[in-house]
Amino acid sequence: MGEWHPDILGEGFEQSTLPLGEDAEGEVVATLVRSRPHPGARLFGELRDTDVLYVHGWSDYFFQTDLARFFTDRGARFYALDLRKYGRSLRPGQSPGYVAALDVYDADIAAALDSMGTARAGHRLLLLGHSTGGLTLTLWASRHPGVADALVLNSPWLELQLGPLGRQALTPLVNARARLEPLGKHPAVDLGFYTRAQREVGTLPDSPEGWRPAQGFPTHPGWLAAVIAGHARVASGLDVGCPALVLLSARSTVALTWNDAMRASDSVLIVDDIARAATRIARTVTISRIEGALHDVFLSAEAARDAAYAALEDGMRALG
Repeated sequence: MGEWHPDILGEGFEQSTLPLGEDAEGEVVATLVRSRPHPGARLFGELRDTDVLYVHGWSDYFFQTDLARFFTDRGARFYALDLRKYGRSLRPGQSPGYVAALDVYDADIAAALDSMGTARAGHRLLLLGHSTGGLTLTLWASRHPGVADALVLNSPWLELQLGPLGRQALTPLVNARARLEPLGKHPAVDLGFYTRAQREVGTLPDSPEGWRPAQGFPTHPGWLAAVIAGHARVASGLDVGCPALVLLSARSTVALTWNDAMRASDSVLIVDDIARAATRIARTVTISRIEGALHDVFLSAEAARDAAYAALEDGMRALG
């Protein structure tokens, strides 16, 4: 296991660098952040036998301290993984967030689980993923049946914003360009509205330079082809091998100009399409729609945020 050092989140949080070798852009690492429960919660909390592994979304990193404390207050050991080329793991000269296949992250997750010691401790493993991280963990769990005991997805990116027909029409074009120019440039499509919504409701802290740009990372054909391939796998039906809880906003607001409704809705994904796709990932899926929630339901305004945590509390009881 790697060494643990103080994390940027301050007291109660530590980080460990997980070496993953090299690729064409140099050294590759992932970073595991941990927060451990108070000894009393560790002994008597209802989740004292549970280890949580959180994976962030696109153009993101882990900073959700309240989410960590939700679990540690109940006795769980909480871990969050900054994947390769994101946040704490991003190195100079690297293409932020870029991979050509989502199963590349198998190495990141394997290194995290080894560092966590979950299997050796005999604890239950709960996977918690947001947006692209939710897609990544869904696909990972389906390839590693029996490892996770529960899957919680926070607005998982399980379908392209164009819907199934749009995705199918776009796939040949994206794949062709990915073969010819995997790191080619895409036009910027993130207008910064989601970042603005979080800032206006007061849930987005300042981030280190380059870790969470207001309009997201640049995207590339190779990466988009990888994501679309993941969506196709979900659409064809898979089984994560454990019960799944999916938390979503009650509605989407997707527009080319700012709309005040974006403070109380998902301005990134089409949540109705995500809800439909979620029914294809497991035998037991609970879908909870949160009125007034943002794309990250735990970064919503207070009333919606409280409702999201209440839904998580109920969902944890249902997951066993």
